[in-house]
Formats: sequence, structure tokens, C-alpha cells
Amino acid sequence: MRLTVAHDWLVGYAGSERVVEQILEVYPDSQLLTTLVERERLPSTLRRAQPSFLQHVPTATRHHEWLLPAMPLSWALRSPVEGVDAVISSSHACAKAVRVAAGIPHLCYCHTPMRYAWDFESEQQRFPPATRPPARLLMAWFRGWDRATAARVDAFVANSTAVADRIQRFYGRRATGICPPVRTDVFTPGGERTDTFLYVGRLTGYKRPDLVVDAFAGLSERLVVVGEGQLRDRLRARATRNVSFVGAVDQATLLDLYRSARALVFPVDEDFGIAMAEAQACGTPVIGLDRGGARDIVADGVTGWLVDCPTVELVRAAVRRAASEELDHAEIRRRAERFSDERFRTEIAQAVDELVETGVR
Repeated sequence: MRLTVAHDWLVGYAGSERVVEQILEVYPDSQLLTTLVERERLPSTLRRAQPSFLQHVPTATRHHEWLLPAMPLSWALRSPVEGVDAVISSSHACAKAVRVAAGIPHLCYCHTPMRYAWDFESEQQRFPPATRPPARLLMAWFRGWDRATAARVDAFVANSTAVADRIQRFYGRRATGICPPVRTDVFTPGGERTDTFLYVGRLTGYKRPDLVVDAFAGLSERLVVVGEGQLRDRLRARATRNVSFVGAVDQATLLDLYRSARALVFPVDEDFGIAMAEAQACGTPVIGLDRGGARDIVADGVTGWLVDCPTVELVRAAVRRAASEELDHAEIRRRAERFSDERFRTEIAQAVDELVETGVR
């Protein structure tokens, strides 16, 4: 089957880029479209992406977020995709706006409706304070544009139940669910457990590392923080002696940390939450927030513990509970196998086949 795949931007390699990589495993001859590409940071499968005119803007790949207002134009100026059996957009911002010739079905794998536009109040810390008033007006325009481009999609696939709910609420469209791929063949149990807890994520506001660091200020248990971000220095300054920061780590080190941790502490309202699934693939329980993707990943009292609200007191209580309770690590691993790459490839191929058979709406 001949496909074209569209993705928002390819300037790093994380969860959404792995989705594209696995789609290309199923459809290896697909054309790959994006707005920006930084090839040296990508695996070979993604380096052939065809960027837009924005690629020629100086420092664009290092500051792609500054170019968000121009991204609708970058997709509008491309010629419509022709001569393929289907189009898949992998979208958390603008890629679902890819233009598609009449008669070609378009499947959108939606990581989330654009957070900047639909949840600006919680996302505004991404913008410098002086730019927030005009950014708020711009995001109001983006909401209308985002809803209009959603109408051009023939079928939506969501990466979690929470995202499917947002697609229904914001676009008025139903979405089937396919969890993103997790390297369950790499992230496996092994080694010796310790009593150390773990946080893995970018040190930015909405990831709530401050909540986790503050919770451990009233505990004797140790916490290891993995990740970099704009809050790093402030978090280091306020952290107590039982909290250590290791920055960004390679995959082998991350694997060792997952395997040895008492639990991953990740009380974040995530669209899905790859770190939670990776930890559970290593047999490690997760302390998560009873919202968003954690509801699809964490079975309370079986594969981890869910907290009702993101407060220091509730996270601290969950850590104390995790320190005193033993969960079945083999059962945690068994349940995590449902996130495998192979499962993702099978389900995305089935979704494309069904769309091609039924045709465009």
C-alpha cells in the first residue's frame, strides 16, 4: 500500500517521533512530510523527511516553537498529496492540516488536540510573560483553525482514552484508541531492586517536577530526578538532601534506573505518558495522577497507585504507601506487554485497512 505520512516537526527523538518510526516500519516506502527536520538528531528512518519552507529560517530547528504562528501557512502552501492509497498524519499541533487530494482517505493519529490553543492557561508558562497577551489572542484564532482542519480528517485515532475525550469535546468527532509504541523488548525487568524512587521527565512546569521534589522534602526516602529543563536550577536550590539530579541519561542508564527503582513518581496529567509504560515494562510500579493517560496505564493497587489530585500531601502519602507495600513485579511486566511495538504496528495497519476499505466520508 502506498502512503504519505505527515508529522508536525522532526527536531528531536521522543514519543511522537517513535510513532512515526513505527508507522514507517509498516509502510517503509511512504513519503514523509514535516515542517522542520534536524537530521543529525534522528534515526535513519526519519532523516528522509521533506521539510517546508520554514527549514530555511535561521535557527528554525533550535527554536521551532517560535515558528508556530507560521505553521498553518507552511501546510497550506504545499501541494495536495496525490497518487497514494491513504495519508496518515501524526499530529499534536498542525500536521493534520496536510492537504489531501479528493478521494484519498486521511487518518489522523492524534497525540492531543493542540494544547497551546485548547489549554492555554496551563500552557502559558511556555511563553515569555511579555508575549502572553498577544499569544492568548493568537491561540483563540488557532482554536477555530484547528477545529476547521479537523473537519478534513476522515478518521481519528487517539493515543489514550483522555485524548479521545478531548477529540470528541473539541472537534465533535469520535476516535478509536491505539496506545503508542513502547520498547518492551528493551525495557525489561532485571537487576536488583532498591528503595530509591525515580522521576523521569522534562523539568518544565506542566510536568510537575516541583510537586515531586517538594513531596520528598518531608520524607526519608530517596528520589533520583532524570531530565533537563528550564526549572533545573530552581529545583536544585529547593531540593532536600534526599533528592539527587542526574540530568539527561543514555538508554542503558535509564534502563538500570527503571529496573532498580522502588517506583516511578509521575503525578502528571499526560496525554499518554511513555515513561510510565517504560517503567512498568521493567516491572516497576508507578505513582500516577488519576487523570489523562495514567488511567490507561496504571491499575491502582495492582501496577501502581493513583492520586486524586496533584498535591504535595497526596503524593507524599502515595510514596509512603509504595514504600510499605509490595506489588507483583511479574504482573506489572505482563500487563505492560500490551504496549509493544508489534501490537502498535498491527493495530495501526488494521485502522488504515478499515479506512481504505470504507473510503472517505
